[in-house]
Amino acid sequence: MENVAEYSEASELGRVSAVPLSHISVEVGHFLMQDLVNGVDRIQRQFRRIVPLLDAFTRSAQAEFGGRARISTCFLVDDYFRPDTDPGVILDKLLGTAAECGLRIDYLAREAGCADVPEVVRDGIVRTPSIALAEMVRHRIVAEPDQGANGRRPPTAESGWLCNGKRATDQEPGAALHPVQEYRPPEEFGRRGHSIFLDVEMWDHPNPDADVPKWSCPYLAAIWQLLRLGMLRYEGRPPVEPQVWNRQRWPDRWEDLPSVMQLNANAKPFAAYRSLSILPMRYVGIEHAVRVILDHIQLDHEVVEQVVARGRAEDITVSRRVAERLEHHLLAGS
Repeated sequence: MENVAEYSEASELGRVSAVPLSHISVEVGHFLMQDLVNGVDRIQRQFRRIVPLLDAFTRSAQAEFGGRARISTCFLVDDYFRPDTDPGVILDKLLGTAAECGLRIDYLAREAGCADVPEVVRDGIVRTPSIALAEMVRHRIVAEPDQGANGRRPPTAESGWLCNGKRATDQEPGAALHPVQEYRPPEEFGRRGHSIFLDVEMWDHPNPDADVPKWSCPYLAAIWQLLRLGMLRYEGRPPVEPQVWNRQRWPDRWEDLPSVMQLNANAKPFAAYRSLSILPMRYVGIEHAVRVILDHIQLDHEVVEQVVARGRAEDITVSRRVAERLEHHLLAGS
């Protein structure tokens, strides 16, 4: 018999509330806003490739979790870097093409909602306040200490750069005074034989007069993954809860839309034990950066243990390392 403990709204650990969990959250493609502004040919090609893949992954999940496997689908719209577009035009085109291709999208999310969560008001009551989500997660980033560092590299909290290793110049005092030195390659922390070195920019300040960072695509994508895995809390509650969208007309501004909209009334929960992202191959670098960022975010211990315990109650092994709960299928030629 199916265990329904995952639908509990009260935390087993008492301090943090639980969120409903599917077995797998499937991200059904992604486009840059410029792809969505242009014609529908590229959208159709990608969606038509994804439909049979979604069927195959659904059968795989049913083989793993049983015939009643909970699978939800989602799509993230790139409105953070192009807020100047018309939501009605973009979303009618996107969802209309998905319907024509037979692709089910249960939840529609905004990338800007991974940066700042708008206030939610229902029945004249503020249900959840506005939340500076990217800033909140920023304070949970813990860079790995580099023993012997000489201070030449600014700390992550100051620079916005996160590294999975070290460069020789980070440990050589006065290296600039000795230009003729033997080259020493960078070194990945915890490498297995050889290094795969990556330096990720998570934010910058393009406007020096404003104390508002510009968040990078990999950083927002990392927050997107944490939301899909149900791993974030604000004052004990999830910072983003899907809002049922049943209005006939889209607003004129992206910021007037919820961070996550539930389009399918019968959808399984938005968050899940695992995430699967079906993405164009060009996002492989971003997804590598996402995994590095996730490995350096200190999550609430109670939330982690809560999800692990809930998985155990369903005979599902849930890794405490959140990056191990991500899966990807990359589409060549997209």
